[in-house]
Amino acid sequence: MTLEILTADSLGPVRHGFFTRRGGASSGVFAGLNCGSGSSDQSEIVAINRARVAQAMGVGTDHLVGVHQVHSADAVTVTGPLQEKPRADALVTDQPGVALSILTADCQPVLFADHETGVIGAAHAGWKGALNGVLEATIEAMLGLGAARGNIHAVIGPSISQAAYEVGPEFFDAFSAEDPEYARFFAGGTGDRMMFDLPAFGLYRLREAGIGSAEWTRHCTYADADRFFSYRRSTHKKEADYGRLIAAITL
Repeated sequence: MTLEILTADSLGPVRHGFFTRRGGASSGVFAGLNCGSGSSDQSEIVAINRARVAQAMGVGTDHLVGVHQVHSADAVTVTGPLQEKPRADALVTDQPGVALSILTADCQPVLFADHETGVIGAAHAGWKGALNGVLEATIEAMLGLGAARGNIHAVIGPSISQAAYEVGPEFFDAFSAEDPEYARFFAGGTGDRMMFDLPAFGLYRLREAGIGSAEWTRHCTYADADRFFSYRRSTHKKEADYGRLIAAITL
C-alpha cells in the first residue's frame, strides 16, 4: 500500500505532509506507518517506516529530525542532523535538506512555513503545550531566523476532535484559571464531564499570535481508525500500546 500524505495549499511550495497510518510495515495494534521509536513496536520495523517517510520528503534518514517530546513550550533551532534528540516540543530551521518532524496520536501536529524568507517550523501541541505557549514559542523561534510574522502560515493536522475529547472538571479549571474566556472551548458532557475542542483552541492561539493564516485539516484521529492512530481510542479499547503518526516539513 502506498503512503497517504495529507497536504495544505497554504503551505504552498514547501514540501510537507501529515502522514496517515497507511503504507507502513507495522502489524497488530501498530498496523501501518507507526513512526514512534518510543512505542513497543519492533525497532527495525519503525526504522523501515521512518525511511519511507524520509524518502517521501526527499531527505536521508539522518536528516529526518525530531525531538524528545515532553509536552513543553520549548522550541529548538535546527541547523542539521541531531546527534541526540533535545527535550522540546517544537523545531524550526532555515536550512534546506532538513526535514522537521513531529509525532502525535491525538495531540495537534502543527506545521509552519514562511515561503518568503525560507523559514519553517513544526510543533507538537497537546493541551498542555498549547496552553503553556508552544505555538507562540515556535513562531518566536521562526522570527529569530528572519521570518516575518504576517508571512507565517500554520496548519494543524489530524487531531482529536471535540466530539471525542471528554475531560474532567479539573481540566476545565486549569483553562479557566489561565483565562475565563477559554470556557468557550468546552461543551457540556455527561455528569461533570465536558468536551474540549483542542483544534479550535489551537487555531485561536495561532490567530491571536497575528500570523498570516491558520487552519485545521479537520481530520479527527479518534474517529477514523483506518487512517489514524489514537492514544485515547487505544485506551478505550484496552490495547497494550498505540502507534504514532508523523508530520514533516522541509525546504
